[in-house]
Amino acid sequence: MTLQAEFDQYAEDVKKVKTRPTDQELLDLYGLYKQAIAGDINTGKPMLDMKGKAKWEAWNSRKVRPFASNEEFEATTAIVKRFEEGIGQHLHQKLLQRAKSRRNWLEDWWLDTAYLELRIPSQLNVNFGGPTAYLEHCWPAREGTQLERASMILWFTLQYWDLIRTDRLAIHKAGNMPFDMDQFRMLFCTCKVPGITKDTILNFFKTESEGPCPSHLVVMCRGRVFTFDGLCDGRILTPPELLRQLTYIKNYCEGEPEGDGVGALTTEERTRWAKAREYLISIDPANKTILETIQSSLFVLSLDDAKSYSTPENYSKLTQLALTGDPTIRWGDKSYNLLSFSDGTFGSNCDHAPYDAMVLVSHGYYVDQKLRASGGVWKGSQVVRDFSVPEELIFTVDERVRRDISLAKEQYQKSSQDLQVVSYAFTSFGKEAIKKRKLHPDTFVQLALQLAYYRLHGKPGSCYETATTRRFFHGRTETMRPCTVEVQHWCRTMLNPAATAEEKRRALHAAFNKHNKLMGEAQNGKGFDRHLLGLYLIAKEEGLPVHELYTDPLYAKSGGGGNFVLSTSLVGYTTVLGGVAPMVQHGYGFFYRIRDDRFVASCTAWKSSPETDAEALFQNITTSFHDIMHLTTLSNL
Repeated sequence: MTLQAEFDQYAEDVKKVKTRPTDQELLDLYGLYKQAIAGDINTGKPMLDMKGKAKWEAWNSRKVRPFASNEEFEATTAIVKRFEEGIGQHLHQKLLQRAKSRRNWLEDWWLDTAYLELRIPSQLNVNFGGPTAYLEHCWPAREGTQLERASMILWFTLQYWDLIRTDRLAIHKAGNMPFDMDQFRMLFCTCKVPGITKDTILNFFKTESEGPCPSHLVVMCRGRVFTFDGLCDGRILTPPELLRQLTYIKNYCEGEPEGDGVGALTTEERTRWAKAREYLISIDPANKTILETIQSSLFVLSLDDAKSYSTPENYSKLTQLALTGDPTIRWGDKSYNLLSFSDGTFGSNCDHAPYDAMVLVSHGYYVDQKLRASGGVWKGSQVVRDFSVPEELIFTVDERVRRDISLAKEQYQKSSQDLQVVSYAFTSFGKEAIKKRKLHPDTFVQLALQLAYYRLHGKPGSCYETATTRRFFHGRTETMRPCTVEVQHWCRTMLNPAATAEEKRRALHAAFNKHNKLMGEAQNGKGFDRHLLGLYLIAKEEGLPVHELYTDPLYAKSGGGGNFVLSTSLVGYTTVLGGVAPMVQHGYGFFYRIRDDRFVASCTAWKSSPETDAEALFQNITTSFHDIMHLTTLSNL
């Protein structure tokens, strides 16, 4: 609906009103009238005239859509119309033809465009990572527990691998709707390999019915790399047996100088890493064998000397270590790096290309629940069978490789030190209290985030929220855009001192309803971001020039092309938390989990950006939580 049409509708509705409109409704009508007649506001903001100030804010708030002036919106509308009536129709027909020959027309394109063709360093900019919650129950941080605890986590993880391998992992569902489980094949025995222009993903996992599957682990400690088999005579090693292996590795590393830290190369810009890898292989064929051993391994365990200093209320240091920890003892291209810190706390760092975070969440929650049930103590056999000690994998390196490693570490350190990470628990209330008010907990958080950003920055923030499309064959995600007109109207109303509680509540419920509607559409394949991507890529394949739709300033300003200021995701309703770096330099990463009595969130920002502050945003979010709860509590009195 155009502004003129919206104003005309208001004008007709006013004629039917039998009681005087509220002050906020009059201000809304005034703002629409002035915007429709005069365009964007062209006067200064009154400072002492409160009535004039309220009218100025009402007019200013009617700038067309969250990110556009009148002129910008009209120009974009014309571009969209030309696209829709012109080349867009042809491209859509081509897309339909592609869909006829594939069960998922997007799958290959998405993997290439979103991940494999990117040339930026992926460990910090693409990977996701986060803390475990074991310290909330069985295992508070404690020195001298690292290896014993790690052996327990390894055992539970190997049990989870066996569930997938023997087709015993329960199918996920939303209600009665089954979800596609293909991504779970990529959790183990998977690795990204760098290429000059495009990376590839190698997956060696097989179910029992498909044939043999690699069962060896890789352990990295103090720049050195080791491997051992997780099975003995076809049976998973027990925690005491795994402890023996880890103790051997730790003792060995403590008696030797630090290793070369070849793993640091995986933090490099992708083309540089590809060239360094080619050279590494060229100087000794044995290096290729070592790389293949790492690539095909179940996963990587990192034995880290760092301490997390984290508590159930403050996960900041642990999350920071997960995202930016020692690059010489993790393999950034592996689908799963299990991180074990010296104070008995744990985290993870995972390549995002093979799967989405919910795969690791499922695994992490399985381990957490099994650990909680065991009390964190192994109660089985203490017998250690006779099998080989771990083998060290020693790369042949020369001065050029050492320089490459040194440069990679230097670049990584510079980038990682620029990342601000805060991760706190909000414990005043959680899902239980929100659902009593018949509100969706995820929408509650997203609206609080929008209000926090608006309050902190004085403007709307383009926002990406993950919407799963796993109800479709090999589905991954669609973009849900929480920064709606309704949300922005609610934010302005909340910050308007003249607005009544009833006006704020009405605006809140309109924002909630719009968010829930859009999320439902995105999850059901009716979003538009992936469709727009498909039209762009089909044009590229046809050799057609990039349409002006994709170069329109509003396309990027609203988040298109991976330019969302707020990159967000609900990690779930479990004990598993994650974190990511911001999508853009002036943006934020915001991942969160929701429990009955709390929210726990990780918020990141780039320190080098003068615009952003993760700590300030998080504190504003907690204020917004209380604001919404107060507003909805009043409505129930």
